[in-house]
Amino acid sequence: MKEYTVKISDKGTIAVDDTILVKGAQCAAGSRILEGFKPLFSAEAVTRLEDKGYVVAGKTQVGEFGLDLVGEFSYYGEKAEDLKGAAAQLVSKGDVKAALGVDMNGATRRAAALSCVDFLKPTYGTVSRYGVVSCAASGEQVGVYASNVEGIKEIMSVIAGHDDKDGTSLRKAAYDYDTSLPVAGKKVCIIKELLEKADEETRKRVEDFAEKLRSNGVVVDEISCDIFDIANTTWQILMTAETCNNVSRYDGVKFGYRAQEYKNIDELYVKTRTEGFNFLTKAVILYGSDTLSKNRYDDCYGKALKVRRVVAEKYAELMKEYDSVLTPVCSKTAYASYDISDAFEIVFKESVFTAVANLIGVPALVSGGVQLMGKHFDESVLLSLAGSTERVGE
Repeated sequence: MKEYTVKISDKGTIAVDDTILVKGAQCAAGSRILEGFKPLFSAEAVTRLEDKGYVVAGKTQVGEFGLDLVGEFSYYGEKAEDLKGAAAQLVSKGDVKAALGVDMNGATRRAAALSCVDFLKPTYGTVSRYGVVSCAASGEQVGVYASNVEGIKEIMSVIAGHDDKDGTSLRKAAYDYDTSLPVAGKKVCIIKELLEKADEETRKRVEDFAEKLRSNGVVVDEISCDIFDIANTTWQILMTAETCNNVSRYDGVKFGYRAQEYKNIDELYVKTRTEGFNFLTKAVILYGSDTLSKNRYDDCYGKALKVRRVVAEKYAELMKEYDSVLTPVCSKTAYASYDISDAFEIVFKESVFTAVANLIGVPALVSGGVQLMGKHFDESVLLSLAGSTERVGE
C-alpha cells in the first residue's frame, strides 16, 4: 500500500492527511481537481506541532475529499483488495508517532478501527480548522491518530485551543486532557439498534470492550435509542449540501487541474469538473444540489437543520443518565474492494455508526476497534475509559 502522496522528511514523527495544508507540499485532498496545488502556508494544527519541535513525515492518502469509507478512492492511490486507511496504517506499523486526520463523514474513525489504533474526533471547535480543505464545515473536525490514549493526549494538548483565524474556533485558549480519571462508577450504554447492524466479530469486539470496562467498575447497560438512523439521514443531507457548495470553487481557473480542450468558460467549467471529480464526489454534488434547490430547500435542507437540534436535545437527555455511549465504528472488521458506483449507498449505510458525532459536534474516540462517544468537552472521560481497557492485563 502506498501510504504517502508526498514524503517530506525521513526523520518525521507526524503524518498529515492530504486534506490538511502543509506549506510547499502538494495538497490535493485525494482529487485530480487539485492536482499540483501547493499551499503557501500550513494549517494551524501543523504549525503548532512544528513550533513544538515535531517534524512532519509526509502527506497521506485520503479518499477524494474524505467522502469514501477509509480512503480507497484517492486519485493518487493504488487499488487494493483489503481496504485500510493510510494514516492509520502508518501509526499501526510504528512508522510515525501520530497522525492528523479530518473527520468529516467517519472515514478516519473507520480507518482507526480497521487498523486497531486509537483516533479522537474532538469536540467541534476545540481544534482549529484553519488550513483544512473544507467540505462540510459545520461537522468536520481535525482529529488525532495514535497507538494509545497517551499518544492522543500528547498531540491534542498541542493542537487544541482558540485560533483567531478560524471563525468556528471556540474562545477557550487551551484544553487539558487526562487519561487517568477514576472510571469506577461511570455509566456507559450500548445502543442495541447499532449493535444489531454489525457482524458477529464486531459485536464481539464491543462485548469484550464492555467486559473490560466492567472489570474496572464501570456500569454498562444495553439500551434502545432511535436517534442514530435519524442523525445519519440528517447529516448526509447537510453534508452533501455543504460539500456541493464548497467544491464549487474548483473550476480550473485559478489553481489545480484544468481541462485541456474547451471553447468557452462554460465548457471549461464543465470539462474540468467532469474530468477532475470522481463518481462519488459527483453523486454527492448532485444530491447536495437537489437538497438546496428551490423546490426542495425547505423540505430537505431546512428540515434537516431543525432535526439537527432535535437530535442534539435527545442526545443531551441520554447523556444525563450516562457518561458515554459505546458502539461499533463500522459493521465489519474488514472491508473488501468494491466498485465506486456503489460507494454512495455503502458509505451512507456505514455512516450510521459515526454520523451523530459529526452532526452535533460531540467527541468520539475509537479504541480497541470500537467507539466511545461522550458529552461536549468530555474527551478526558473517553480517554480515561479507553485507557482503563488498554491497561487491563498489564
